[in-house]
Formats: sequence, C-alpha cells, structure tokens
Amino acid sequence: MGKDSELYLQYLAGDEASLAELIRLYKDGLIFYLDSFLHDIHTAEDLTEETFIKIAIRRPRYVPRGQFQAWLYKIARNLAISHLRKVSRGKALPLEAIGELPDDALSLEQSYLLQEERIAVRRALRKINPDYAQVLYLTYFAGFDNGQTAAIMKKRKRQVENMLYQAKKAMKAVLSKEECFYEEP
Repeated sequence: MGKDSELYLQYLAGDEASLAELIRLYKDGLIFYLDSFLHDIHTAEDLTEETFIKIAIRRPRYVPRGQFQAWLYKIARNLAISHLRKVSRGKALPLEAIGELPDDALSLEQSYLLQEERIAVRRALRKINPDYAQVLYLTYFAGFDNGQTAAIMKKRKRQVENMLYQAKKAMKAVLSKEECFYEEP
C-alpha cells in the first residue's frame, strides 16, 4: 500500500491533515489532466475541487490494493464526462502557458524556447482526438503505466497501447505541420 493510500485511510479514520496532504500532492496534476480534454482551465479547477469534495464528504469506497492516484483520476474523469454531457463542447478559453518556472541555470533564451515548446505541445494536444490527448497526458505527464491508464479511461490495455501509438503519430503530424521543434545544428 502506497503513502497516498495510507493518507486516505488515515483521513477516513479522522485525520483531517491527511486530506490536506492528498490535495497538495494531486491538485495540480488533476487540474492539468482535466484541462487536457476540457480545454477550460477554470472548469478543470472547479472539477478538481469537486473531486476532492467528493472523496471528503461522500467518502466513496476505496480498495487499498489498487493505486490511489489512478482511483482519484478515475473519479475526476467521471466528473468531467458528466460535466461535458451537461454543457456544449464549443466553449474554449485562450491557451494559457503551463509548467513550472525554469531553473536559474537556464539562460533566458533556453527558458523562452522551453516555454514555447510547452505551449506548442499544449496546442497540439488540443488539436488531436480528445482520447489521444488523454492517453498521452496520463502516460507521459501523469506517469501512469498502460494498465493504469486503461483503468482510468475504462478501456482495455491493448486499446490503450493502440491509442498511444496513434496519439504519438497524430502529435507528430500536428507538431511537424506547425514546425515548432527545430533541430539544433
């Protein structure tokens, strides 16, 4: 059982600080995951908050043998799907830059290029099939393996592997079309 599973079980036993620690650990990742297919950072923030409210108030059943992070992401995904069913998909906000501040060791030019690459990747994720964007986000940004990604997306592992292959092809096509990444001489 992982540290996060223990924290949730401690919360269920009455330790309020454990929930605060879980929120600190997973809030940002959930926001960026939800934004990857909602294309609305404010709604992603609201649904992340709703996810934590759900586990705090309703206290859904959690089986400690599974990975807590995958369980949490599955709850957030289900809330997002419910939200998408209620509202039209045509609403999108302007792209916002993501990522952390670069290390002081990077030069200003390197920092700028890194930020531009991040923006280009976020734009490309918004241009490809939403399922492809989800599978890429869960695998490469959130660090889930194919089995965990399959559980979150309610797909079979083989489907996720195929989607991952197709998603990488789609991203490469979009990024090469935009000529975002240049090879250094």
